[in-house]
Amino acid sequence: MKYIIMLGDGMADYPVPSLGNRTPLQAAKKPNIDALAPFSTLGMVKTVPQGMVPGSDVANLAVMGYNPSGCYTGRSPLEAVSMGIHMEADDAAFRCNTVTLSEDEPYENKTMVDYSADEITTEESSELMKAVAAALNTEDLEFHPGFSYRHCLIWHHGPLGISLTPPHDISDRKITDHLPGNGELLSLQKKSYEILKNHPVNLARMKRGLHPANSCWFWGEGTKPKVENFEKMYGVKASVISAVDLVKGIGLSAGMKVIEVEGATGTLSSNFAGKGQAAIETLLRDGQDLVYIHCEAPDECGHHGDAEGKVKSIELIDEKIVGPVVKAMRDAKEDFSMLVMPDHPTPVSVKTHVSDPIPFLLYRSNRELSSGLSTYSEESCSSTGTFVDRGFTLMNKLLDRS
Repeated sequence: MKYIIMLGDGMADYPVPSLGNRTPLQAAKKPNIDALAPFSTLGMVKTVPQGMVPGSDVANLAVMGYNPSGCYTGRSPLEAVSMGIHMEADDAAFRCNTVTLSEDEPYENKTMVDYSADEITTEESSELMKAVAAALNTEDLEFHPGFSYRHCLIWHHGPLGISLTPPHDISDRKITDHLPGNGELLSLQKKSYEILKNHPVNLARMKRGLHPANSCWFWGEGTKPKVENFEKMYGVKASVISAVDLVKGIGLSAGMKVIEVEGATGTLSSNFAGKGQAAIETLLRDGQDLVYIHCEAPDECGHHGDAEGKVKSIELIDEKIVGPVVKAMRDAKEDFSMLVMPDHPTPVSVKTHVSDPIPFLLYRSNRELSSGLSTYSEESCSSTGTFVDRGFTLMNKLLDRS
């Protein structure tokens, strides 16, 4: 038996007026996923425990079979693992976004124009981060360039419990009430603005009509990860396919095989087909038992309030990944179980994550059911009355152990 988790990050949503009061899942043409619905278990699952922030870190840990309440130590440390950064037990890691802030006001009164600076390229952003590191690195503070707008700050012997706000939570809003609750971090953000605002990379971007990445923004603090080995926990060999450092970091921390796919970007321009082919190869050629296919594009579209883009991202997941993977399993006469779900909703109306339960579809090729439903969506999954209140237990259901 092969096990496939198709994770569309932030894929769930609320009805959208521009889509005829349908959700993106309802509006999307997804014949391959919908073809599984009549023979699957459909239901709702809560991936974010009560009292925890509905981040992709917490939610993806839950979908991967880990209880976030017991193992979560922060988002940025997981990303640091993916970036190959060594952490000591008393180090604090912080996600460092290169963001676009408005230009005319004093720093404290600026507006969060774009949390990703038009999804700045890794090449441009790395050059900016190198300039920040050259000016601001100390014996205790280290800036590390990452992927696109996502970077990392390691603060040796650094403080924890700081009030920090994810930049995507305050899109188009004043930053005044969301500044870091730590004077050193606030000072670093201000200094980064002075370093970056007239940097040649940003001047060139503005000439091309793109947002400048003119400030660092810190959030997602945490300490060294405490994630158990996945194969020891569940007895299966797993691979992870993702363009996102966070998800790759969870995989590495769990001892999973992390597969890099050329052209995987986490956006609508991502190499969806390449992810699908990589999933097929890791299961059928490399002998892995389980593959976790993570697609960030629906989440990015949700954060940007882009309903049409979110619909398109779901259609690409269906056409380029789900369809080919299912066909390959059937052609190989390989029994398989497939779990299709998001990690959390990212409604286009609010442009950020919410902790609402999410729809899941669980299909088994060797035990087809009769659901009486013809499509996978928030509405169809809610209609079944099936509810899993602890998201991390869904892994055992996928592995047919509960």
